[in-house]
Amino acid sequence: MTHRELDAAGITDPELRTAYARCRELNARHGRTYFLATRLLTPDRRPAVHALYGFARRADDIVDGLGSEAGPAERALALDRLEDDLARGLADDAGTEPVVQAVAHTARCHAIEPGLFTDFLASMRSDLTVSSYADYQALRSYMHGSAAVIGLQMLPVLGTVTFREEAAPHAAELGVAFQLTNFLRDVGEDLDRGRVYLPQDLLEAHGVHHDLLRHCRDTGHTDNRVTSALKAFESLTRAAYRRAAPGLAMLHPVSRPCIRTAFVLYGAILDAVAATGYAVLDRRAVVPRRRRALVAADGVLRTAAARTAARRARGGPPAPAARPPLPAEPSGTDGPVRPSSPHREVA
Repeated sequence: MTHRELDAAGITDPELRTAYARCRELNARHGRTYFLATRLLTPDRRPAVHALYGFARRADDIVDGLGSEAGPAERALALDRLEDDLARGLADDAGTEPVVQAVAHTARCHAIEPGLFTDFLASMRSDLTVSSYADYQALRSYMHGSAAVIGLQMLPVLGTVTFREEAAPHAAELGVAFQLTNFLRDVGEDLDRGRVYLPQDLLEAHGVHHDLLRHCRDTGHTDNRVTSALKAFESLTRAAYRRAAPGLAMLHPVSRPCIRTAFVLYGAILDAVAATGYAVLDRRAVVPRRRRALVAADGVLRTAAARTAARRARGGPPAPAARPPLPAEPSGTDGPVRPSSPHREVA
């Protein structure tokens, strides 16, 4: 993490600065799209966003990254230890793990509701035992903790121009939209983990069963039934974006370019999936680098305009030009965190 960001956020304790730096490192390494958009925020807001990402990433690594020898019981115990550490951190700002120290400090500074972290960890635990969802409502219940709460955690950091309660449903829905996008893009990779996030009733309505998905994954062949089901899931995802969109204008003006950039880049993943003919069982759809660069450049211009307007409103000098973020190719860990972890790449 740059000293400028930490200084702007008023973080002076050396141990805490190290903890935030660790979170920024995780974001830069694993959350490519998310990290790019975060760089459009004002420096004082960035450390908190990195902390929220770092904590989500840590939980996600426990669920899927302890090594093949770790079973569900061992992973559940690790999540329990993480939650206990967070409870201590929220109580006295003295968590043990660096990501917990940073996120606890962020939660206290921005008055983030502790129950949001409880709901998040509950969904992470369900990934240890639940491998499919009967219908969209069941999936939505899971995504409340894995995705919607990420948007709600972000809201006090980003700031709003309306009552937070009015913006909250849109922020939560944007988290859901991002996660649904990850599910569609990463359906093949999730299948390898033994999980199918596409609702069972949707798959059955199009004549798709687990063995057919497995066949398409293993052979690289496409099937009209699978394509039809994926198109239906894409429609659900685009509907979530439409419900989230009104919330962009409710954010603080200097935060809007960041979230709008993430909104556009994640939406572009849906376009990339469609461009492949929905052949995502054996490959990952990637947004072309040129489109990512154009979206990033637009974000930089919007950021500079917003900061200049904010400074003029305060009677200060014009804002310096924002440093352009470098567009990166989506990585296998781009997503609030594991390839398909929706929390994982957050609003």
